[in-house]
Amino acid sequence: MQRADFEGDPVTVAPWLLNKMLVHGGQAGRIVEVEAYGGEIDPASHAYRGQTPRTSVMFGPPGHLYVYFTYGMHWCANVVCGPEGQAAAALIRALEPVRGLEDMRLARPAARKERDLCNGPAKLCQALRISGVDNGADLLAAGQGSVVGGGVLLVDDGTPPPKRPARGTRIGIRVGTEKRWRFWVPGQASVSR
Repeated sequence: MQRADFEGDPVTVAPWLLNKMLVHGGQAGRIVEVEAYGGEIDPASHAYRGQTPRTSVMFGPPGHLYVYFTYGMHWCANVVCGPEGQAAAALIRALEPVRGLEDMRLARPAARKERDLCNGPAKLCQALRISGVDNGADLLAAGQGSVVGGGVLLVDDGTPPPKRPARGTRIGIRVGTEKRWRFWVPGQASVSR
């Protein structure tokens, strides 16, 4: 993957992220669900009203991680996309757990089944131990998938995104609900409910 792969419109980049691997330390999961957020043109985006200290990462170079705290208790992770200076991101909504499942279970003891470890944006951050300290992480920093220093990485293991991803409206927002900017791998058990 190259940084240029992330410079497109979030509605194009989001489904392209499906089946890429999100890696943090010894844990990894395959991205199976995402939502696109269009920055200053999207009332559901944190960047809708412009750049703030909280949203500055979204205005930076694409291919970085935007992590935010929500409801006073949960972290959520987004892949920054679009050209630098124009805020856009793809929320990672769900992962299929692939590596480090025992550590994920320790981080998410309430998960009864494997599919419940990462089937929501807050759950996957808990399972992979992604938090505010990871905000701004360069997802491409370690190159071709090598895990150096345990940072958060995005890895392409050769599994292509689905030719026809499922598509629907975004979840858990109050505005911009009509946009069909949520994409997922059809039939994947780890997609959020």
